[in-house]
Amino acid sequence: MIRVLLADDQQLVRAGFRALLDAQPDIEVTGEAPDGAEAVRLVRALTPDIALMDIRMPVLDGLAATREITADPALASVKVVMLTTFDLDEYVFEAIRSGASGFLVKDTEPEELLRAVRAVVAGDALLSPGVTRRLIAEFAARSKKPAAAAGAAGLGRLTEREREVMTLVGMGLSNEEIARRLVVSPLTAKTHVSRTMVKLGARDRAQLVVLAYESGLVRPGWLG
Repeated sequence: MIRVLLADDQQLVRAGFRALLDAQPDIEVTGEAPDGAEAVRLVRALTPDIALMDIRMPVLDGLAATREITADPALASVKVVMLTTFDLDEYVFEAIRSGASGFLVKDTEPEELLRAVRAVVAGDALLSPGVTRRLIAEFAARSKKPAAAAGAAGLGRLTEREREVMTLVGMGLSNEEIARRLVVSPLTAKTHVSRTMVKLGARDRAQLVVLAYESGLVRPGWLG
């Protein structure tokens, strides 16, 4: 079973998500939180597979709650997906840089929400290439230059093929697209992605995208 925690200050929103998720044979909602502080407490108590986190909440907002969760080594298995009213909320980029696995708009189609929950838990990509491009463009606008020193140290641990794969991940390609580009099997591409994440200490694919830019492997101009 995929165990989900819902964190949103609107009870009606939580009720709608709970009804949809609990109706699935492989998903169960293990808890609900009306604010970020309660979300952090429940994540520590319940260790769900995924936390659906609203950005704007009282007491502690979703961004701060996400930072607390992703900074705790004991909660490394918990994936955080941000919920937002807008297509690309101004805080979503910072949340992903802090360790969130992606984001969903609240009015997303039910099928898309279910697909996203299953994809994140499986370790697959949640961010589309278009969203990846926009995230990197946002990062470029906020950063004066890539974190070259830290990036160089991390890249030194990668093989040439892993650097190539990381570049393609940073450009928004899926495992299948990477496999076609490199003429390897999708399983091989996924293995390279996984090894790269482990070597760089990236929690998930979304964070690997940010690291690809910070290291200088990917630059916004390459993305079209």
